[in-house]
Amino acid sequence: MNFDDIIALDIHTHAEEPCGCHPDDGYDDFQAGMSKYFKTWYDHPPTVVETARYYRERRIGCVIFPVDAERETGFRRYRNEEVAEIAAENSDVMIPFASIDPHKGKLGAREARRLVREFGVKGFKFHPTMQGFYPNDRMAYGLYEAIVEEGGICLFHTGQTGVGSGMPGGMGMRLKYSNPMYLDDVAVDFPDMKIILAHPSFPWQEEALSVAQHKPNVYIDLSGWSPKYFPKILVQYANSILKKKMLFGSDWPVITPDRWLADFEKIDIREEVRPLILKENARRLLGM
Repeated sequence: MNFDDIIALDIHTHAEEPCGCHPDDGYDDFQAGMSKYFKTWYDHPPTVVETARYYRERRIGCVIFPVDAERETGFRRYRNEEVAEIAAENSDVMIPFASIDPHKGKLGAREARRLVREFGVKGFKFHPTMQGFYPNDRMAYGLYEAIVEEGGICLFHTGQTGVGSGMPGGMGMRLKYSNPMYLDDVAVDFPDMKIILAHPSFPWQEEALSVAQHKPNVYIDLSGWSPKYFPKILVQYANSILKKKMLFGSDWPVITPDRWLADFEKIDIREEVRPLILKENARRLLGM
């Protein structure tokens, strides 16, 4: 990817639909619930190839990843290798991240090393609520060690989630796991780990800002919300002491870059800060 050829880098996009191979495990019902919650523009999520086409047409780059939540949800994961291979075929607009449930222990750590070395994966997506773990649980530390040693980035979902919203028992999803303050411990124990806190972290926005301000290795992506709904304090920090640590993210496909960028134009972000958020901070974080 040539950063000079793109107008922005979306740090947060999902690979949700591998090949329509989930009809037997409840995945379609899950996606229908997500579509209702987010009022999406699709019945079934776009494929990775369709995603690449969308981003190429708009001259926007993207980081794309699946979510390995087999243990908690029963939905078979989208193979990390498949995502990475398709991303490699569309490397003008795509950067591959992977996802490994940390409960997989040493097996997961070996997979992480292989994905970085053999498939060019640049980082890993964690969803504590969907994967059912506290980010500072020592159980996950072997996987973190492997990722850090391989130079990978760790992106963690934080705050409330649309996953399971309105479903009986929230589909078993426990919000408590995604309090960003648990990542303060991770940032202390792994000072060389590049950590991204995903989303405005409702209802823990100030905790997220505190961790990102205090720990030099912690960033925040602004995905999952239309910018017009950003809390005032988030905009304040984005314009000032965290202006070099904020990252554009959409949460594709549930929120499109078209919508996010249009709403971003209308909020009170200083002109000199906009290019940092849209591209330059990501370029520095990714080492590109």
